[in-house]
Amino acid sequence: MAYIELKGATLDLPIYDVQGRSLKRQVLRMGRRNTIAEGSDGVIVVRALDNVDLRFDRGDRIGLIGHNGAGKSTLLRMMAGIYAPTSGAIEREGKVVPLLDISLGMDENSTGLQNIRLRGLLLGMSDAEIRAKQQEIADFCELGDYLDLPLRTYSSGMRVRLAFAVSTAVDAEILLLDEVMGVGDAAFLHKAEERLADLHSRAEIVVLAMHSNAEIRRVCNKALWMERGRVRAFGPVEEVVSAYEQSVG
Repeated sequence: MAYIELKGATLDLPIYDVQGRSLKRQVLRMGRRNTIAEGSDGVIVVRALDNVDLRFDRGDRIGLIGHNGAGKSTLLRMMAGIYAPTSGAIEREGKVVPLLDISLGMDENSTGLQNIRLRGLLLGMSDAEIRAKQQEIADFCELGDYLDLPLRTYSSGMRVRLAFAVSTAVDAEILLLDEVMGVGDAAFLHKAEERLADLHSRAEIVVLAMHSNAEIRRVCNKALWMERGRVRAFGPVEEVVSAYEQSVG
């Protein structure tokens, strides 16, 4: 059975391009509000996540809320395995599919069909899975003969359609999403919303970050309020989202 558990998970991110004493002093002064410090080697370090204890189980649909910079996207990347905790631990059971950058792994000089395979492999699909789903992906993105042309000839909307079609064809037990609904023109949006809803329903656990509290209320049963890299509140969606709205209102 799928689950994710974080035990005292802490993540420190070094910033190597802060140069000059005055700039360092300015950054370190920010540490009075945020957890920023200078390591023994002089490198500025930001504590992006601080002692996070959480467990998500089958059936959980969690919406991440909080101000920009609160740690939502960083938490998703840690759960995806992109970042390893500096201290503490994270345990996962089940196939994790992160839709954090839906265009990641696509190549400008390869055709649309070749990019279906490239993106599919990056998402953990086998060659057999990609072959079985290629026609369905091609039909969904509605790009026709353009799939035989290099990606560099596509408009931005065509690129997003292709990336979205491939990314949402994957079968996930744990689905991690970060504001993926920029799918082009209005005529395509309804199809995209239905496809994303189907992807949600097939996953055992869904964790998503978005700026629409109304959408979080609609699709989630729990909410996680992040603040300065820490868990401010975690529980029933209405309870947590209402408390967050009152705090910012």
